[in-house]
Amino acid sequence: MKSILVPVGSSKNAQSHLQYAIDFAKDFGAKVYVIQVYNVYTKAGTMIKIDPILERESLNFLKDHVAKVDKKGVDVVVKTFKGKLVSTIELISKKLNIDLILLEPRINSIKETVYLGKTSGKIIKRTNIPALIVPENYVYQPMNFILFAIKSAVVNKSDALVPLKVFKIKFGATINLLLVKTPFYNDGDFNVNKDLQGLITNTIESENATTFHGVLEHFKTNNPDLICVVRRKRGFFTKLWEKNTILKKDFHVPTYPVLVLSGLK
Repeated sequence: MKSILVPVGSSKNAQSHLQYAIDFAKDFGAKVYVIQVYNVYTKAGTMIKIDPILERESLNFLKDHVAKVDKKGVDVVVKTFKGKLVSTIELISKKLNIDLILLEPRINSIKETVYLGKTSGKIIKRTNIPALIVPENYVYQPMNFILFAIKSAVVNKSDALVPLKVFKIKFGATINLLLVKTPFYNDGDFNVNKDLQGLITNTIESENATTFHGVLEHFKTNNPDLICVVRRKRGFFTKLWEKNTILKKDFHVPTYPVLVLSGLK
């Protein structure tokens, strides 16, 4: 966990979130890239060149933003990029060898009823980069108990479990595996291979309509410091992903950080 990406928007939680990212990075000895992605929509007949102005304003905003937190000796780099949000973040992540994106639930949304805003939702839904969704005003602390919820334990990608392995080693974490049998269950979905078996402490089996409902049923009894799920085309947030925005009333565990792994298959 050497390179962490922190997209910044206009939320009132931005400073608290950046402090969390820096505290997290210090514990892992990682570098933090604080970025802002902007786009330009030009109008016919426009005389002034907008790009340099937006780039300068964006960069000044980020520098001022970083100046308000305690960097604690962490290497913090600020960068601005012009482009479309998702494709730009994917390119940035490849170029900078990003290991993890740290996301606010609401990078730009100001609606109190929203858990995952449109911008954060797009990043989670449309990229395949491991991401940690950090609750608003959350203070960094060790993740000693992790609830890992999946509907299939089949792992075809050797590096898919890396963030979970790193967390287990760093915190000596107890990882409870929640295997959720959904209506789409296939024979062999609950066969846990050696790589995954070596990470987990306990295994729980549950039968629910979705992985999401399995988490809602079991998170209180497990009381985790972190919920871990897998990004799939029809995965954890399926019930909620008809739109990029997720409401708090539909997601009842907003006080837990959520680690979203890249697909296992």
